[in-house]
Amino acid sequence: MAAGDAAALPGRSGLLFQVNMGWMHDTLAYFSRDPIYRKYHQNDLTFATLYQHTENFILPFSHDEVVHGKGSLAGKMPGDDWQKFANLRAMLAYQWLFPGKKLLMMGSELGQTSEWNANASVDWALLEQGPYHCACGNWCATSISCISASPALFEGDYDTAGFFWLDCADAEHSVLSFIRQTPEGGGRVAVILNLTPQVHAGYRIGLPAGGPLAGGAEYRRANLRREQPGEPGRRDRGGATVAPPTLLRRSQAAAAGGGGAAG
Repeated sequence: MAAGDAAALPGRSGLLFQVNMGWMHDTLAYFSRDPIYRKYHQNDLTFATLYQHTENFILPFSHDEVVHGKGSLAGKMPGDDWQKFANLRAMLAYQWLFPGKKLLMMGSELGQTSEWNANASVDWALLEQGPYHCACGNWCATSISCISASPALFEGDYDTAGFFWLDCADAEHSVLSFIRQTPEGGGRVAVILNLTPQVHAGYRIGLPAGGPLAGGAEYRRANLRREQPGEPGRRDRGGATVAPPTLLRRSQAAAAGGGGAAG
């Protein structure tokens, strides 16, 4: 919290934010499960919307979750290395696109596989040891750039008008979709998250307004498609190439609104 924030609120203690540990534990529980079981636990991700405006919440993946025998964030993810890092990126996308300020323990942006060591630096050498860590770091940098360029993704974090669900009930497909917007209802961004590797051809999602869409930032899940040159696209159990989820926003020339379809 900046010092000026407290000064602007006479009579307040200056404690403006609350770390949302419940959100963190629910989210980690969801993403640590094999995707085939996630449809039974979608409420782990949707429950936070029942209380998200009772405090100014920070969404943390904190120090306590990567020390004392708990392993790293990447190590909590299911599957082989390719799947682990794909799920890690999906989890970070959910964190950064959901309302609330963000906290990520250093080293997690590189997908460190060992626990945090307070007596050593971030393990930068991982960037030279394989594609997964580099892809994770690039993912985080791209995500931060996208959020910084989209006021809808941060101005309305603590305003009830800044977020509403498009569909939170499609647990069968493990798909979540919601709108982020500024408190005034502008700059709408539609977020569609497909949280399994399953392809959904022709999947349709209703949007709150029509009109032309700009080619917004596309969030690629590397558990859905390989990123390395020369490597074939990963296939789901049915043999179909999996399409990535998308984040799309309306052209500034059009009326406020936004959206896209997964699949």
